[in-house]
Amino acid sequence: MLRDLNHVIEYIEEHLTGELSFEDISNIAGVSDYHFKQIFFYLSGITLGEYIKNRRLSRASEELLNGERVTDVALKYGYQTVDGFSRAFRKWSGYLPSEVLKTGISKSFPKLYFAITIKGGINMEFRIVDKPAFNLVGVSRRVPMQFEGVNQEIVKLAQSITDKQRKEMRSLQNIEPYEIVNASYDHEANFLKDEGYLTHLIGVLTTTEEVSDQLEKVPIPAYTWAVFPNEGPFPQTLQNTMASIYSEWLPSADYEIVDAFSFSFTKMDQEKEGYAYSEVWIPVRKK
Repeated sequence: MLRDLNHVIEYIEEHLTGELSFEDISNIAGVSDYHFKQIFFYLSGITLGEYIKNRRLSRASEELLNGERVTDVALKYGYQTVDGFSRAFRKWSGYLPSEVLKTGISKSFPKLYFAITIKGGINMEFRIVDKPAFNLVGVSRRVPMQFEGVNQEIVKLAQSITDKQRKEMRSLQNIEPYEIVNASYDHEANFLKDEGYLTHLIGVLTTTEEVSDQLEKVPIPAYTWAVFPNEGPFPQTLQNTMASIYSEWLPSADYEIVDAFSFSFTKMDQEKEGYAYSEVWIPVRKK
């Protein structure tokens, strides 16, 4: 995985002045676009779109310092107008492109390089589960992609579930885990700009085929799943587990992510306020 990430970085460097293809980046990374974006974010602390923008503006800053015309640099790095480039450059650096050569001030954003850092040998609990094909049934909604904080559209989705829908979901539930799960899929391909929508579903797992029209049914093929249990203050513990999966476990594991969605569930502790048990299920295959 680390090798693939560094190949992506080199590919980006070679195409900063041209089109960056989502298909090519996904192929180089060897995982789906959504999962690659998560791995990149957890390892680097910055989104892929932000990284590409910062590298382009950093290279633009170097060329401006060397005397290149603002108009030429703006067009070279994909901006349609000088005004648009100037606004982006000022927001990034704190000064206008025209000031670079006059003042000799330059800002840089170095190219990333991914490497493993040992952080104290903390054990990460997980189990591998082979699960036959099943259906995910529940209530879904298109929501904006959001990688930090609480997605209010998902909150609204949860609040919209009726008693009748909830009753049917419980009656259909017949395969592990026997919990209400959250899953996201059908992500828009334009992930380089950190924009777009995905479908988020709140539901249950079942092998039953007959489902009423009040619920959506999504068929899931047979997969091997890596399951990560976690317990502690919510949502910090769950968020830390997600971060560790993508930043520590996946880059060094004997497994890689399958091009399919993951799901999770959370059970709040009734006796400890703000305390919960969660599991994250991620489809994987042996490398």
